[in-house]
Amino acid sequence: MKQHLTFLLLIGTILGFAAPARSNSILIPMDDAQANHLKAYGIAYKILKDDQEVEWLLNYRGGSFLMKYTAALETECRVRGVSFESISDASANGIKQQLANPDLNTDVVMLQKAAKIIVYSPLKVSPSEFENTDAVLLVLNYAEIPYEIVYDEEVLKGELPKYDWLHLHHEDFTGQFGRNLHRQTLADIKAQENIAHKFGYAKVSQMKLAVAKGIKDFCAGGGYLFAMCSGAETLDIALAADGVDIVGDSYDGDGIDPSAQSKLDFGKTLAFQNFTLEGDNGYRGFSTFSDINSGGRGYDQAGGFFELFNFSAKWDAIPAMLTQNHTAIVKEFFGQTTAFRKTAVKPNALVMGEGKTSDRYLYGELGKGQWTFYGGHDPEGSRGGGFRNPTDLNLHPHSPGYRLILNNVLFPSAKKKKRKT
Repeated sequence: MKQHLTFLLLIGTILGFAAPARSNSILIPMDDAQANHLKAYGIAYKILKDDQEVEWLLNYRGGSFLMKYTAALETECRVRGVSFESISDASANGIKQQLANPDLNTDVVMLQKAAKIIVYSPLKVSPSEFENTDAVLLVLNYAEIPYEIVYDEEVLKGELPKYDWLHLHHEDFTGQFGRNLHRQTLADIKAQENIAHKFGYAKVSQMKLAVAKGIKDFCAGGGYLFAMCSGAETLDIALAADGVDIVGDSYDGDGIDPSAQSKLDFGKTLAFQNFTLEGDNGYRGFSTFSDINSGGRGYDQAGGFFELFNFSAKWDAIPAMLTQNHTAIVKEFFGQTTAFRKTAVKPNALVMGEGKTSDRYLYGELGKGQWTFYGGHDPEGSRGGGFRNPTDLNLHPHSPGYRLILNNVLFPSAKKKKRKT
């Protein structure tokens, strides 16, 4: 019996030496080996939501994620169709030592807490058919990242500081209802008028200005603001026009201040300056607001590609995080505000992505907070009659344009690092 036990112990020892190292970490690659880039962000967010940490490996295999191994995490990856690699502590430490090499443009950023996400959308108060094409709503749903919807009333009540990350999309903060018949229905307009009257504003434009100021205060107080399309352009137009009537009589019954252009105060804006307002063409007229938009009369089809800048992961961690991707070349896409005219962008705004004739992707800091402006409506959208139809992201799981949105979703979770340059 004693000899038998000794033999079993010997066999066990031999098998122990022969077995591979135990898996203690899961690496989620974000290069071309990834089966679903967009859902991978949802995995990272879920881990943060479960009060666990995620290490973001900047400029390593497309901005990969490293997490502590659990059987539940492995199952979650398999269920969501996300590629992963189970690795040992020794392998994980080896990767991190490699990324710490001062001669390499790589680094590790610790993500510690899931951001509380809100989307500013008229879906809160009206049918808003056009909102089903909001790229951020589409990708948050696809990646299974939870969020709440707010609109003017929540902003006016001062509720934004309860959250970390706020998204604006194809919104009009000037009170001109999108300047486009296809953008807002009569029900949408009525809903905004009701909120304005409830809070004592004579006109929607006055109410929207108060909302724009509330959003700016949220950012300055430490919030993370992400705006796309006309949400970015009209926010700055409204702020610059504080106290100036820029709304034509077709929207509110009285005329524009004839000196409105000269009274704009660009010192109140976040990203843009020296822009010229578009004339009043009425609700059924053009859909442009100003010459901030380099895309023409709104929804002009973009062609070609824009390029992401390569930032230092060790010295410029913030823009490095916001530009993580498996490619530096991104397909251009149209929108009511397709892209930003270079000469309208303030010098203190950091350009993170640009096309040949326009800036597409901007970053800036305001007080204790940060903002990102991203031109265009839908990174995988097409003009040909389907602009009212939501994009099926099952057909675009590797979209580099959508990855930029999700970089912004994870960005607030990073252990604070200020830009060094």
